[in-house]
Amino acid sequence: MIRLNEIKMPLGSSDDEVKEAAAKLLNIKTDDIKDFSLARRSIDSRKKDNIFLVYSANIETDLNEEKIVSRFLPQKAFVTEKYEYVLPENERKSLLRPVVAGFGPAGMFAALTLAKAGLKPIVLERGDDVDERTRKVGEFWRERKLDTESNVQFGEGGAGTFSDGKLTTGIKDPRCREVFIQFAKFGAPGEILYSATPHIGTDKLKTVVKNLRKEIIRLGGEVHFCTKLSGLIIVNGALHGVTVTKKDGKTFDIEADALILSIGHSSRDTFEMLYKSGFEITQKPFSVGTRIEHTQEHINKAQYGKLWNSPLLPAADYKLSCHPPHGRGLYTFCMCPGGTVVAASSEEGGMVVNGMSEYARDKENANCALLVGIEPPFQSDHPLSGMYLQRDIERKAFTLGGGDYTAPAQLLGDFLKGKPSTAFKSVHPSCPTGVAPSDIRLALPKKVTDTIAGAIDDFDKKLSGFKLYDAVLTAPESRSSSPIRIVRDEFFQATRVQGVYPSGEGAGYAGGIVSAAVDGIKCAEAIIKDVKWRPVL
Repeated sequence: MIRLNEIKMPLGSSDDEVKEAAAKLLNIKTDDIKDFSLARRSIDSRKKDNIFLVYSANIETDLNEEKIVSRFLPQKAFVTEKYEYVLPENERKSLLRPVVAGFGPAGMFAALTLAKAGLKPIVLERGDDVDERTRKVGEFWRERKLDTESNVQFGEGGAGTFSDGKLTTGIKDPRCREVFIQFAKFGAPGEILYSATPHIGTDKLKTVVKNLRKEIIRLGGEVHFCTKLSGLIIVNGALHGVTVTKKDGKTFDIEADALILSIGHSSRDTFEMLYKSGFEITQKPFSVGTRIEHTQEHINKAQYGKLWNSPLLPAADYKLSCHPPHGRGLYTFCMCPGGTVVAASSEEGGMVVNGMSEYARDKENANCALLVGIEPPFQSDHPLSGMYLQRDIERKAFTLGGGDYTAPAQLLGDFLKGKPSTAFKSVHPSCPTGVAPSDIRLALPKKVTDTIAGAIDDFDKKLSGFKLYDAVLTAPESRSSSPIRIVRDEFFQATRVQGVYPSGEGAGYAGGIVSAAVDGIKCAEAIIKDVKWRPVL
C-alpha cells in the first residue's frame, strides 16, 4: 500500500476528486487504483486569502508500488503495510471471570478486548446507563439537583460522554488506530478515521457507548450499572475478590483474581479506599484553570478571515500554549467550537466546569480551558494531597457562585484589570446552571491566575482578538486529569497487589479519550496473555 501525503485540494473537494488528484501525482491511471481511502485531512488556513485542504491517502494498486514511490521524497510518498489489530492468544489459566471497575473509555475498551478473547468480563459502573444518566444530568442543570453517583463525571461512557468527544492524542501507540476503527464501527462519524482534529460530539457519543455495551454483552460479558466498587478482598498481597455496593445500599462479594481499575479521574472516594487498602499511590502533576468563551463568529473571523462564514469550512478551533523561560506555562485544552460550558460537579458543595459540543458544533460560542500545570509537592506530602487541593478550589468556587451550583464568572478585561465583574456584555455565558459575575481570582490559586494573566498577550499575538474584553472566564476547570498515580509495574499490575491493573486517567496513565482507551486495551492484553503471576507469600 502507498501512503501519499501533501495532496492539496480546494475547499469542497469530493473524495473522488482527491482520488483523481492522487492518481495524477503518482502518474498512474485512476483505474489502476484497486483500493483508495483517506488517511488524513486538514485545513491550511495560514494565508486567509488562500485556504485549502491537505490530504494524505492510502492507495493500493497491482502496479510496482516501490517503483512508483521511488521518485518521491520519503516524507511525500512511501510503501507501508495496512494496519490490522491482532488480538493476543488467550493464555489465561484462571477460570474466574475478570472484573472491570468503571465504564469510561479505559473500561469500555478493556471490557471489549476481554470479551473478544472469550473471557466474559464483569463490568461494574457506579453511575447509570447513558440514557438515565443524561436525564439526571439535565435535571441537575435545570434544577440544581445533583446525583453524586450519576452525573457528568460518573456513568456509562465516563466524563468524555459530556464533552466534545475529542479524539486528538499525543501518543503514538498503533492501538490508537484500533480505537478509531471501533468507534466508527459502533456509530461514530466515519471522518474520525482521517480528520486531523477528529471528534464525535456528545450527541453521537451516547449512541456509540450504547452500541459498544451491547457488543460486550453479546460476547458474553456483563455490565452492571449503579454498582460501585466499594472494597477489595486481598490475601497475602493478591486479589481474591471485590466488594460491590448497589444503589439500595446492599453489598455483596464477587470472587475475582483479575481487576482492571478504570475508575476515572473523579472517583475520590475510591482513591481513598485504595489508599487505605495499602496500594502504592503517589502525587501526580495536574492542571487547574478556567474556561474562556468567545463567540464562534469571533473565532471564525480570526482563523478564516474573509471566508469566516463559508459553508465549506467547519467551526474554527485553535490550540495555543505559552512557555516562558521562567515560571509556569499556560495551555489551551479541550477546545469546543460551537459548544457550551457545562457544570460538571460530582460532589455536593463543589463547583466544577467543563466544555461540551455536539457533532454539528453549531452553538453561539466557542470555549476552551485555560490550564496551568501544578507540580508536586502540594499542600502536604500525603499521596492524596493534590485531590484535596482540587476539592478546596471547587468549594471556594461553589461559595463564590452563591452556593447553588451557579458558576463564578468574569469578563476577561475585568480579570486583567484585577476588578470583579458586575455584568456580561457581547459574549453570553453558556453554563446551564447559570453564572454569577464575580472575581474568579478568589477561587483559584494565585500562581494560576497570575500565569493566565501573564500569557494572554502572547495568546492574542498568536490568535488575533483572543484578548477580547468581553470574553467570559468561567471557573474552575479542575478535573482535566487525575491528581494521583496508582503505581503499577511493567506488567501493568499494582506494585503491592497482584491481580489489580490500574488503568486510564484515574490511575494516572492517560490524558484523554484515546489514550485512556489504549491503556485499557493494554491492561486487558496483560490479563489475556497472563504475563505475570508473582508467587503468593
